This record gives sequence, structure tokens and C-alpha cells, in this order.
Amino acid sequence: MSPQPQAAVGAPLPRVDGRLKVTGQAQYAAEFDVDGAVHAVIVDASIGRGRVTSLDARAALEHPGVLRVISHRNAPKLPYRDNPGSNNPPGRRLRVFQDDKVLFHGQPVAVVIATSLEAAQHAASLVQVRYDAEEPSTDLHKAEPDKPTTYGRGDAEAALRSAAVRLDLTYELARNHHNPMEPHATIARWDGDKLTVWDKTQWVVGTRDELSTVFDLPKDSVRVINPFVGGAFGSGLRCWPHTVVAALAARVTGRPVKLVLSRRQMYFGTGFRPSYAYRLRLGSDRRGRLTAMAHEMDSETSSYETFTETVMPAGQMLYSMPHVSQAYRPVPLDVNTPIWMRGPGFASAAFVIESAMDELAHKLGVDPIELRRRNEPNEDESNGLPFSTRRLRDCYTVGAREFGWHRRNPKPRAWREGDWLIGMGVAVGVYETQRNQAQARVRLDADGKALVETAASDMGPGTYTSQTQVAADALGLTVRTVTVRLGDSLFPPTPPHGGSQTMASVGSAVLDGCDQVRRQAIQLAVGDRESPLYGVPAADIVVRGGRLHAKNNPARGETYRNLLTRNDRSHLEALGSFAGAPSPERHSFYAYNATFAEVAVDATLGLVRVRRMLGVYDAGRIISPKLAESQAIGGIVGGIGTALLEHTVTDHRDGRIVNANLADYLVPVNADVPDVKAIYLDGEDREADPLGVKGLGEVVHVGVAPAIANAVFNATGRRIRRLPITVEALL
Repeated sequence: MSPQPQAAVGAPLPRVDGRLKVTGQAQYAAEFDVDGAVHAVIVDASIGRGRVTSLDARAALEHPGVLRVISHRNAPKLPYRDNPGSNNPPGRRLRVFQDDKVLFHGQPVAVVIATSLEAAQHAASLVQVRYDAEEPSTDLHKAEPDKPTTYGRGDAEAALRSAAVRLDLTYELARNHHNPMEPHATIARWDGDKLTVWDKTQWVVGTRDELSTVFDLPKDSVRVINPFVGGAFGSGLRCWPHTVVAALAARVTGRPVKLVLSRRQMYFGTGFRPSYAYRLRLGSDRRGRLTAMAHEMDSETSSYETFTETVMPAGQMLYSMPHVSQAYRPVPLDVNTPIWMRGPGFASAAFVIESAMDELAHKLGVDPIELRRRNEPNEDESNGLPFSTRRLRDCYTVGAREFGWHRRNPKPRAWREGDWLIGMGVAVGVYETQRNQAQARVRLDADGKALVETAASDMGPGTYTSQTQVAADALGLTVRTVTVRLGDSLFPPTPPHGGSQTMASVGSAVLDGCDQVRRQAIQLAVGDRESPLYGVPAADIVVRGGRLHAKNNPARGETYRNLLTRNDRSHLEALGSFAGAPSPERHSFYAYNATFAEVAVDATLGLVRVRRMLGVYDAGRIISPKLAESQAIGGIVGGIGTALLEHTVTDHRDGRIVNANLADYLVPVNADVPDVKAIYLDGEDREADPLGVKGLGEVVHVGVAPAIANAVFNATGRRIRRLPITVEALL
């Protein structure tokens, strides 16, 4: 077949769902009008560990409008079968209302169901709970870690002892919470033994599978619907207890139940980026060629599940060195289970590695970019595989030129504007190119319009738009004649909408389905004696604007509409699929960036202001430049928060989160966001997937925090190894 003309892919098109969102027509989980729905409010544990000794719901039940109060004392026992395909970490789930144990502060201990939200909220405050409280373990530095996951090559300890230059550094990274605009919410309705759930989730298939195991239902008896997600950043990558609570409440009351978490409840009702205590030792020769790195990583997890993330790969493949050792130890605490957050694992590792590389560069008197160039590997030294693409050198070159890196004075505190100390920093970001099995159903109707259905979600990156662009070009249609439907577990299955895998996985399935339908139409035309294309080799036919024509004779052709109508075909349909990554892999797949930051630090007050940021990305083929720019801006803004503002504070006496609100948990606002620019290198990665994309939602966040920290050092001479960077650390 001839290559299809590409009119939509690569064009800076506006979002196809933009009008729905700005006019309020896009429906989010809590906004569906389910007839007869009542309201549920969770009662949270006020201790960090222990047991419920009594629960008095009499006052709540007497309140007008209250239907039921459910707790471990009266809840039906749930089977909780194993769900090996879920996103749940290893361990036992939190089994809500199944016993009297309290495992963390804020754990659901009861739920109130009432005819109005106000009645449920007030009644929840009337439930009296008494506890046998124990002292919780919530301090990462005082708890006993689990057995480590290790990696090694060469002899890192011997190489460190003999290294000409050595650094031994310790870092602390604060816990971060996602804080999406849309709160987590669930509406649950039972129709006999069938359960329908409208839920804020990044994986309708995973939520369906989890609910089927909790309630011992066939998977086809559970339907999960979620066409729009108002931000998630990873917080919706698993089925949380409140979703089970809503479904349980609906079953007990026989009514549809709506449950919306408050902003405060989202700090312990869903996950978070775990805190880290990270020791890094590195050695090099006097020219800066790395000889060894030793990583010791402790991160928090819950006492009932073991959560881990991909914090190790960056230390294995980012730079060339013969000797590496790593030990990654989850530390069980009396907290709720963490979950992936934008740039998971890689963002935490990058802060440590890239801060250390900057420190080494300063110690040696070498430009930070030059030091990184000297340590560029020729292959992935963790597995010996060639990189599919690795254009970090180009990222450095383009970034240094566009950012004006030559103006940076390597001497700290050398650039001053009045009371402000000015500094520039750079850091590398990397994130794995994930691809997994996905399917998409494609239908071309006789009116020349197409419908694409796939279970993938859209939490904001523009999945509706990017999939429409792929489908439009593959079918030879205009964007306006393609409709994409997402977020329903009845649609063909897809992997989670996270890990930057949606474009590669789902996009490749959409491409396959559209290619199949287009080929069906072409075969129909070349075999139809009444078609102008009768007898033309199928390989010589392309489609543009809904019209099939001979590639070398555009006048010879006809429209989809005419072809299908004449052949009495109401539609053509195909199920597209993508098989995911091959096993074993033949290449090492990553996306990369070089991130540049310029900061100003008040010499007297220690205030840090980010003035400029630039990210240069090797992220494969860019399907939608406008969406890609939006992703970069969002990732950089999130990185500013990680570097300077975000820090979840726990009262270790009872496990309470002190700043569980957006007044005290600080996130960037407009005044914190500087001049931000993103540059995507031209290119594609056909080894990764048929579209040649790498994914970019995660990599744009990785490297931002260390670039800012390195700029702060250049401005002040103070090396900050604890996030977030506070005024106190700079005074």
C-alpha cells in the first residue's frame, strides 16, 4: 500500500474536545445524572494505628435523610479474590469494613449514606468512634526497611576506593501529592448482579477487574465509565478503597450511591509520590570520566502492601561507567499505599544523579554540559543493547544555544542584579518508552464518517485529539469527520493511561484498525466493476479527504460514501491491535531531555524565583505539536513545585497529615511560572512502535528539579540536597 498523506499528524490542531470542556458539557465522574442517586460520606480514622473498640452511629441514624451507616460491624463480608492483572502492589489489599484494624490515619472506618450530601456530611460528624490506639510508625528514618532489591556490575566498592575523585552525598526528597483539579469520585449502581460504576480512574479496565474480584463477579458483569478525567498525574492508576465503599454502599442500600472525596481526604484516600532517603557515592578520574556509582535508596511504602517504582534504571544506563551498585529498600510505614506520580522513579533518581553530576563538575572545574558529554555511553550498559535513539548530545547543543548557556559564569555568586543573585543550571531527564497490548474498534459508516472506540482514558494530555489525528490520516478523512470515544470498559481493552504509553500503545492499535478499514475499502473498489478504480493495483491507491484515488492520477477515484452506498454496505469495521513490546527487546528504549533553568535568589531573604526554563526533548515523532508544548509546560510547572514548594508534612505522633489542603500544601501558581519554552527534536523511533513515538508526558517532568537546584547553587554557592528547597536552607 502507498503511504497515506499526513495532513493531521504533525499539525498544531486545537483540541477536538476543547469546546465541550469550556462550555461545561464534558462530564466527569461525579457529574453523571444517575436517577435516584443518594450520597455517601466516609468517616475517617483519627488514629494512625490500632483497633476500633466501639462505633456509635445512633445520632447519625436519627438525623433526617440518613439511610444507613455501614462499618465493619454490619458490612457484608467480601471475597476479595486475587487479581493478578491489577495495578495493586504485592501484599494484601486494604479490605474496607472487613475487620476492626486501623492501619493508617484517615483509613475508612464507616460510611454514611443519606438522601442529600449535606445530610451525609453532618451525619458523618455525628458518628462516635473509639479506638485502642498504638503509636504509628510514619518516620522513614526511624523504621526498619525491607530486604533490598539490588543491582550490580563490576566492583563498585573497590573502584570507589581507588578513584582519583570521590563524592559521598546524601539526599532527602519529600513526599508529594498529586492534587488534581477534579477530586476523586465514584457513582455506583447495581442492576441485579450487574454493577455499573462511573469512576475517576486512569484505567477503566483495571478498575473493572478489581471490582470483579472484590465482589466475586464475572468481569462482564462490571462496567466502568469515565470519558473525562480532570487531571490525575498518576493518582488514578489503581482502584482505591472509596470506589469499593461506593459499590458496597449501593449494594447494601439498593440505591445508586455517589461518593466524592474531599480535598483533605485525597491526601490519605489515594496515593502519593513516596519520600526518599538516598545516598549516592561516585568516583571519577581527574578528567571527569566516571568510574563508579553506589546508590542506596530508602523509600516509604505502606505496612500492608509493598509499593516500588522504577528508581533504579537511570543509575544503570544514563552515564557510562564500568562499576555500579544499587540497593533499593522499601520501608514499611503506617501510611496508605503510595502510587506513581508524574515521572515516577526517574524524577526522584534524576534529582540525585544530576545534582551529583553538577557537584562533580564544579569540583573538577569542568562545564556541566561537557562533563555529561564525556560520559555518554555507546550502548545501554545495563543490558548491552543498542539505544533505539539517543540524541542527548543534540539536546545539549540546541539547548545551550537557545538558552544562552555561554553567558553562565561558572563561579557561584558572580552574577548579581541588585539584591538578586542570578544562576543558571542544567540537568538531564530520561524516561522509559513503555508499550503494551492495546485494541481499538474502528468503523467507517456509509456517510463517510468514522468512529473509533477504545477503553483508554484522557486525563488531560489530549488523547481525544491525538487519536483523532492518527485516525484521520490513516483513513484519509478530515479531523471533523472522525469521532473518538474513550473511557468505557465495554470498549476494546487498553493498558493504563499512565507511564507515557498511551500514544505508543493505543495510537498503534488505532492506526492498525484504520489501516485495516482503509484496505477493506480499497479492495472493495478495485474489485467493483462500477468503480473508477476497478483493476487499479491496490498498492497504488491512497485516500485523501474521504476520496480514494490512484496515486499518480488523482482524477481517477471516488468517495467512501459513493463506494459503500453503491455496494449496499452500511459500514466497514475492524478491530485494530498492537502487540506491545517484543520479548526479548532488541533495543533499549528511552526518551530524553536536557532541561535548563535560570533562577534569581534574594541574597537577604533567601527567596527563590525561577526566571526562565527551557526543555529540549528527544521524544520521537510528535503527533500534535500544540499538545506536546502543553505537556512540556505542565511537566516543567510540576517540576517547579517539586523543587521549591511541594512537601507533605506528617505529624509522627498520630500519622495525621498536617497540611492536607491547598492553603498549606503549596503548588505553583501563575506568579511562580516563568518564561517556559519547549523544543522537540525532529525525528521518530520506528523501532519502538509503528507510529515512531516515544511518549512525552513523563519525561518532561524528569530533570526539572535538579536543573533548578543546580541553578540555585550557581547563584548562591549553597548546595541543597533536600527537596523542596526552602528559604531556611538558603539563609
